[in-house]
Amino acid sequence: MSNTPSLASPTPPAPPLPSPALGHPEGVSNDEFRAAMSRLASGVVLVTAQEPPLDPDDPGAPRGEDAGMTATAFMSVSLDPPLVLVGLREGSRMDDLLDEQPVWAVSVLSENQRHIAGRFSMKGRVSDRLLFEDIPSVRGEVSGALLVGGALATLECRTEQRVPAGDHTLVIGRVLTASVPSADGGPLTYFRGRYRQLG
Repeated sequence: MSNTPSLASPTPPAPPLPSPALGHPEGVSNDEFRAAMSRLASGVVLVTAQEPPLDPDDPGAPRGEDAGMTATAFMSVSLDPPLVLVGLREGSRMDDLLDEQPVWAVSVLSENQRHIAGRFSMKGRVSDRLLFEDIPSVRGEVSGALLVGGALATLECRTEQRVPAGDHTLVIGRVLTASVPSADGGPLTYFRGRYRQLG
């Protein structure tokens, strides 16, 4: 009998860890996650709010500026009470605004309002005043925010809860008013990185 100790079979090498620039410790990369979620069709809304006046105690003080943001992360949450949820990129202008302004509005965009969605999804703009200039709108009675003319539906909301979620803030709002000003046309959707129409 040989005195040579038996050699254990070699341990297979550990799989390489994903690069921090491409993925996360759980193994999915940003590109993989983005590609998978792009296959989920979403409705498109315009979230609007009005900045508080510089001097809230002075009724003659000028109103704050209107702001708008295109969103595809929007959904109903509850019927009783009526609640909706919108996802906002953390630190975005709308995230900062809704942190101080408790009332806001949502216009559900129709298929012929793609130009509005594209306009308000631009990054790095200083002011939204010019973006609203040629868009038919009315001011919400409760929120004071602009409601887009021709939208399939409009809602006015009051923030009930803000939930930090990764690089976004989930804003849950109680619906104060809801109307269906336009029954014509289909919804604007977002699928595989593009705005699309049904059919």
